[in-house]
Amino acid sequence: MRPQALADAEALHVAYRDEALMRYWSSRHHDSLAETQAYLTPRAEHASWSGWTMVAKDGGAVIGTLAMHEHRPGVAEIGYMVLREHWGAGYAREGVSRLIDLIFADGYRRVMADTDPDNIASNRLLQTLGFACEGRLRGEWETHIGVRDSFIWGLMKDEWRK
Repeated sequence: MRPQALADAEALHVAYRDEALMRYWSSRHHDSLAETQAYLTPRAEHASWSGWTMVAKDGGAVIGTLAMHEHRPGVAEIGYMVLREHWGAGYAREGVSRLIDLIFADGYRRVMADTDPDNIASNRLLQTLGFACEGRLRGEWETHIGVRDSFIWGLMKDEWRK
């Protein structure tokens, strides 16, 4: 896990161009590397979202992305994506766990995530990490696949790692 940089765009474009992987993302897949570079530029330079690139422990392959922003004081919202070739290896669990550790170490009291109810893998991950599904917001997002509901997941600091 290292701070995300614009230099990561080429490796991450593999994920951002993947229509199936991007299905439940808030925006459609990217048609070009330039589109991925433009997408990452504000995230790399804008203070409201902090982004990290997940890399293999040997410093090699890019595995995916992690992000967080301060939703409100004391509450952080997270996002994450793992490249398809690395699915099923436990990297999402490992990366999101590390991110949660950092967030709580920074003094936040709560971590939240917003997922599409049909994103079974992401919802399962959050549940196994101890998040509680706190509600369903109907018609919350208008995305490239239509108007979608959202599950709101929450994890309190005192619930983490019990």
